[in-house]
Amino acid sequence: MTKLLLAVAFAATLAGISSAASQVYPSRPITMVVPFAAGAGQPDTIGRIVAERMRASLGQPVIIENAAGANGSLGVGRVARAAPDGYTLVIGLRDTHVVNGAIYALPYDVLADFEPVALLSNSRGALLVAKKSLPANDLKGLIAWLKANPDKASQGHPGFGSLPHLSGIHFQNITGTRFQFVPYRGSGPAMQDLLAGQIDMMFVGADTALPQVRASRINAYAVTAMSRLVDAPDIPTVDEAGLPGFYSSQWFAIFAPKGTPKNVVAKLNAAVVDALADPAVRQRFADIENEIPPRDQLTPEALGALQKADIEKWWPIIKAAGIKAE
Repeated sequence: MTKLLLAVAFAATLAGISSAASQVYPSRPITMVVPFAAGAGQPDTIGRIVAERMRASLGQPVIIENAAGANGSLGVGRVARAAPDGYTLVIGLRDTHVVNGAIYALPYDVLADFEPVALLSNSRGALLVAKKSLPANDLKGLIAWLKANPDKASQGHPGFGSLPHLSGIHFQNITGTRFQFVPYRGSGPAMQDLLAGQIDMMFVGADTALPQVRASRINAYAVTAMSRLVDAPDIPTVDEAGLPGFYSSQWFAIFAPKGTPKNVVAKLNAAVVDALADPAVRQRFADIENEIPPRDQLTPEALGALQKADIEKWWPIIKAAGIKAE
């Protein structure tokens, strides 16, 4: 009887230790992988904004680690292989957690190997921009020039199957134009080559493009959204510029490795929700033309449903177009 009581007491002690250990998460810094180069557009910017504010809720630093390559699949793969303990997260987007699953032979499953944590934001559309020397004053002029010069122009993009790449393919299909595609390790390096005149055009986020547009270093022809950008009201929408309905936007989210405990995911989700409620964070998101979704869209379940719906929508389109990583 004494031995039985000792065994029960020992088991209770272990359970208490285990419970206490789970309650102290996080007890050390958390790594948030951004699977693109530092300064490479919105994934890096958004990751840094959120990581900085999450520290207040979690009581530990959230350290950004940039791991670029293969349209984000290298950095995402690193997180897929990480211990599911809540100390390694990844900034995911439609490119990395939907499109890559259809174009790469990945060593992980974009759906099965991750735990959705929270949706962060939706972009308000990209800008179609071109180098300053391109002889076109507006979108209609650009399309006319591309038609008159088939296969002579080039579009930079941050990886095969990325939203800018898919936007370019869709653009070709509906305008009857032909041009070359040039992949980069992020929007930042592509913008540098656009400024240098090494490529002719890009679809790129406003945060990357607008400083160059305002400095008159590149031309902006249209925003791929239904409404004009708050910070660039002089740039027409695609509807206004002559390409109605040509919309493209990106979503950004946080994922953890599969098997991360539910209580840890819940704590991370709460930290994200708290961060996104901060007026300063909301303003910084607005400054880069990103919209924070309503509260009911910020749950792990809502993010999982969004990812599955996008896979069902985009995978058949990508496979029909024969898009493969090169």
